[in-house]
Amino acid sequence: MAKQVADLIVERLIEWGVDTIFGFPGDGVDGFFESLRTHADKLKFIQVRHEEAAAFAAVGYAKYTGRLGVCCATSGPGGVHLLNGLYDAKCDQQPVLAITGHTFSDLIGMDYQQDVDLDKLFMDVSVFNERVMSAPHAVNVVDMAVRTAYGRKGVSHICIPKDIQEWPVTEKHRSNANVAHHSGDWAVPSSAKPAQSLIQEAADVINVGSKVVIFAGRGALGCSEELAHLAQTVGGPVVKALLGKAVLPDRSPYTTGGLGLLGTAPSVDAMEECDTLIMIGTSYPYMEFLPKPGQAKCVQIEINPTRIGLRHQVDVGLVGDAKTILTALMPLLKTKNHKFLKKSQERMKSWFGLMEERGTRKDMPMKPQVVTHTLNKLLKDDAIVSSDSGTIATWTARHVDIRGTMQFSLSGSLATMANGLPYSIGAAVAYPGRQVVCVVGDGGLTMLMGDIATLVKYKLQVCVIVIKNNVLGQIKWEQMILEGNPEFGVELEPIDFAMVATACGAKGYTIERPEDAEDILREALAHNGPTVVQAVVDPNEPPMPGKITTEQAIHFAEALARGQKDALKIMKTIAKDKIREVI
Repeated sequence: MAKQVADLIVERLIEWGVDTIFGFPGDGVDGFFESLRTHADKLKFIQVRHEEAAAFAAVGYAKYTGRLGVCCATSGPGGVHLLNGLYDAKCDQQPVLAITGHTFSDLIGMDYQQDVDLDKLFMDVSVFNERVMSAPHAVNVVDMAVRTAYGRKGVSHICIPKDIQEWPVTEKHRSNANVAHHSGDWAVPSSAKPAQSLIQEAADVINVGSKVVIFAGRGALGCSEELAHLAQTVGGPVVKALLGKAVLPDRSPYTTGGLGLLGTAPSVDAMEECDTLIMIGTSYPYMEFLPKPGQAKCVQIEINPTRIGLRHQVDVGLVGDAKTILTALMPLLKTKNHKFLKKSQERMKSWFGLMEERGTRKDMPMKPQVVTHTLNKLLKDDAIVSSDSGTIATWTARHVDIRGTMQFSLSGSLATMANGLPYSIGAAVAYPGRQVVCVVGDGGLTMLMGDIATLVKYKLQVCVIVIKNNVLGQIKWEQMILEGNPEFGVELEPIDFAMVATACGAKGYTIERPEDAEDILREALAHNGPTVVQAVVDPNEPPMPGKITTEQAIHFAEALARGQKDALKIMKTIAKDKIREVI
């Protein structure tokens, strides 16, 4: 039975079904942590080494489970550290609750120690943001925070002044208007669908088209059967936004894989040739890869009405749950011939051949594709794979094939570094016993490297694969290919990550030669406990786009001509690659 305000909050979270909270202690949340201690049999606390990791772990937990991710931090700097992970949740529309402390309620605004007004600081990142003022206020705030995070798919923030956490539970400060027990702990997933007449309009648009492309994102997860049926009916391929990588198996005959700089040439070709676009659960930001305005009719299915028409002109917008809408739409569609789909399938055969060639190269220094290509053969059909931002996202997107009940994610719209390891912490806590792997770069891992110790502390079965090229690779190639400038400020001081892993209590491995990759990865994945595999790779292997534009080629040549380091080595690498991404 709740004795203090903090108890009310913790017990209400438990009633909402929250069983895990990621965080870091501090004096601004001492009362809250005492309640966590006394409720440890029902609510598990996972201590990370940095508050940013707590927020990322909560996002990963939310992405992989569909449930509320919860993180906590102390007042002032602790709350500030949460922000990057919380913006990741905001940008990818994930339900996350952040609980922070504050200074004493009667010293707020008085320049007392760690007096950061977190209520104001969190205004932009959150869909709900409130300070707990009393015991009667606490349950109302928790209920509203959880409901809003689920309902608006975003971040809720609860701020609790230090002294109020320890106030006794009393009805003394309850207003007459605040009827006790009026707030309910109940929320359901959306099953909304538009009017039947609007669904018919969408069907009419699709039925007229002769070259239909389906573009599916994270909002279409759980709709694999519906997407395959849709592709079969309209005779068009499913192109996948990266957050929607798991909407269909990568070897499905109905998909051409990803789009954009990290995607496939057949996906780019399909977008360039289509006359009808069906967008499902995606707000993919790179509009230059979508059909040009006026080229294609567009039907968009999206649960968030503010995102209808955000990236592409829309002829019919259908607001609601993707699975519900697709179920209602399918009977209204006419079956088309498969000429356009078969064209994409033939292109994919060539693309897979290219990826096989790239992923099995024996060159030295070892190519980064070799690592993810080899890893792919060793992953279980229920593996959970997290990636980070950088060139490693390209190698993972192209060489790790989704199959079975595998899950995959990374930081989408925010595209922040350092999310990969804490995402895997969230996944391993949520799914003990499943194979959890993260593929990260040496730049991103270094940012939150201390959380290797978190894997060890909680005996989390996570394999961390760090692609080590001693450079911020994505930025290097962006400077060259997108800007036409030589690289600058991107070199990294080398770190022996296997030695770091050993120092933290994990098992460390090193791969330097392609012929050793499979045996070492197999051993690391089979090891009982957390492992870190550093793969030393060629820093001059570029993550070339699926299709190279003339402008990109010109910028690349300009960068080489203007004094790019190792220009000759880069030119030799690309000459060997033959730049055959254009199928």
